[in-house]
Amino acid sequence: MSLPIAPGVFDILPHGTAEQWRLTHLWSYLETMIRQITAEYGYQEIRTPIFERTELFQRGVGETSDIVSKEMYTFLDKGNRSMSLRPEGTAPVMRSFIENHLDQTSSLNKLFYLAPMFRYERTQAGRYRQHHQFGAEVVGSAAPEQDVELIDLLYTLFQRLGLRNLQVNINSIGNVECRIAYRTALQDYLRKYQSELSADSQIRLETNPLRILDSKDPKDKEITTGAPSILDFLDTECKEHFERVQKLLGQLKIPFTVNSSLVRGLDYYNKTVFEIVSGDLGAQNSIAGGGRYDGLLKTLGGPDLPSIGFGCGMERVIQTMLKQEVSIPKSYAPKIFLIAMGDEAKEAAFTLLHELRQQGISAQMDFGNKKLNKLMQYANQIQAESVIVLGENELKTGVVEVKEMSSGNKRMIPLTELAQALSR
Repeated sequence: MSLPIAPGVFDILPHGTAEQWRLTHLWSYLETMIRQITAEYGYQEIRTPIFERTELFQRGVGETSDIVSKEMYTFLDKGNRSMSLRPEGTAPVMRSFIENHLDQTSSLNKLFYLAPMFRYERTQAGRYRQHHQFGAEVVGSAAPEQDVELIDLLYTLFQRLGLRNLQVNINSIGNVECRIAYRTALQDYLRKYQSELSADSQIRLETNPLRILDSKDPKDKEITTGAPSILDFLDTECKEHFERVQKLLGQLKIPFTVNSSLVRGLDYYNKTVFEIVSGDLGAQNSIAGGGRYDGLLKTLGGPDLPSIGFGCGMERVIQTMLKQEVSIPKSYAPKIFLIAMGDEAKEAAFTLLHELRQQGISAQMDFGNKKLNKLMQYANQIQAESVIVLGENELKTGVVEVKEMSSGNKRMIPLTELAQALSR
C-alpha cells in the first residue's frame, strides 16, 4: 500500500535524487550561519510549541488577516479546545514572554527562533504548507536604532551567504491615530473603484483596507498607484522616528527604497515595516520581512512594552542561493574510509575506527563482506577524503598506506602515529 507524502510539504534528505534545495547539508549550513550571526548581535534562542490555542492567533495576528481567516490548520483537541498549528512565530513568542515573565529577568529581550510554520495555501515557488522560518523578536526598545539593527542583521546574513541583487524596502504605517485618519482617506479613494477591485479587495475595503495596498492582483496594483500615501498622515513623532531609521540605514551604507505601499500582512504592525526581496523567486519574491508591533504584548494581556521583529523564509533563502550559484560548502564527507581484509583485520579496524573518532577524525567502514572494488566504489560515492586498507600485512608491519582519493597520492604511516598524522 502506497502512502505518499501529504500535498504542500516535503522531506529534507541527506542525499538522493531530490531537488538540491531539499538536501540536509544546505539547511545545516544556513542554520549554522544564522546561529553565528545571532550570537554576534546578542540574540538568544527561544523555542515554542508547534500548536497553540487558536485564540492566540485570532487576537495576535488579527481575525481579518488572510492567515486567520483562510490559512490556519485548526482542530479541536480531546478536551474540545480549539487549537491551531503555528502559522507564524511572533504571537507564540509574545505568549511565552508574558507567561514566563521574561520582562522581570531582563529589561531588553533579544530572541530568535528556527521553526516550522503551517499555512493551508496554494503551493508555489518558495511557499509551502509547512515552511520554515528564521525569526527574531526584540522586546523592550522603542529606539529607531533597534529597527535598523534588525535590518542590518538580516542584510549582513544575506551578504555573508553571498546573495546578490537584493532590495530593501521600508515604510512607516504610523501609530493607531495615524492609521485611523489614513484608513478613512484610503477608503474614500478606493470606493470610487470598488466594482473594479478584486473579490478579496472588495471585502478588505471595509474590514482592512490597508491590505489592498499589498494585493498582487494586477488591477488592484494599478488602482492603488494613485492612492494617498500613509507617509502624508504621520504625526510628528512617527515622522521623526522614520526619518531617523532612514538616516541610520544610510550611515550603515545599507541601500534601501521607501515604498509607501508596503504594509505587511499582519494586523499588529505599526511604525516601521520592512522587507527584503529577490527578483529570482518570481511573483512571491519576499525573502524576509517584519516591522514594529509596539501594542501587541498589551493586546495579549502582557506589559505595554515596545517590540519589533521579522520572519525570514528559509526555503526562499536556499532557493535564492542556488539560483544565484553562490559558493556553498560541500556536504559531510568522512576523512577516512577503512577497508578490512579478513576477520582479524576487521577486529583491528573496528577498534581503529573508534580510536580515530575519539580523536575527532571522521571515519567510516563497511561492516559487511563486500569485495574490495565494491568498497572502493562506496568510498568514492560518500566522497571519503582518503582510504586505508587494513589486511594481514598491515597488521604484521604496523604500517598502513593512506590513499588520497582525489589525487591518488599515497603515504605510509605507522598505526601508532595515524591519529596524530591525520589530525595535522
